[in-house]
Amino acid sequence: MDYTYTDIAKMIDHSLLNPTLTVAELEEGCRIARDYDVASACILPYYLRRCADILAGSQVKASTTIGFPHGGHTTAIKVAEAERALDDGGEELDMVVNISQVRSGNWDYVRADIRAVIEVTHARGQKVKVIFENAYLTDEQKIRLCEICGELNADWVKTSTGYAPTGATDADLILMRKHTPPHIQVKAAGGVRTLDRLLEVRALGVTRSGATRTVEMLEECKRRLGL
Repeated sequence: MDYTYTDIAKMIDHSLLNPTLTVAELEEGCRIARDYDVASACILPYYLRRCADILAGSQVKASTTIGFPHGGHTTAIKVAEAERALDDGGEELDMVVNISQVRSGNWDYVRADIRAVIEVTHARGQKVKVIFENAYLTDEQKIRLCEICGELNADWVKTSTGYAPTGATDADLILMRKHTPPHIQVKAAGGVRTLDRLLEVRALGVTRSGATRTVEMLEECKRRLGL
């Protein structure tokens, strides 16, 4: 094996974003994230403060979404969301680009929208993942987003919300890794449901993945490692 349990667990953002999740399920999800020592719990924004409280003292980060899932919020609202998330203990924010503006080719708008969230988040010492929602974009649009994220020093570029028709494809991950500066990481989201798939995207240069099947994946990891 060319990995440890920690290598794999710290690739996972345990996703708690389904709008039907109950408070009890959100509580359980935060405790799963802590017990399995994943990278972060990415939770519905209204529950972020409680999530941060549950994760306090652990190495698991509290995270949430901005402009989710369609990216069409005004920039001012995205910034307000980011500021509230940071106030509530958020350490990593997953923001959705304005898909409409990307598809319209309005790159000045797209750049300013992303910059606004990155600036307010970096000013507080926290990190931003920029969600492209590749299912709706051409390769040329994806490449331009990679270039913009490089210029703005985003912390991650991310394939998808997990709520579009398709998620993280090999072709997109290869393209994003190729066209993003080395210091910016790549996150896969949508369709990473097994340990084998997680290892496949890892081999493509992915450092983080959204997952809802965290327990199954990490129990399989433990089994293979004899833990």
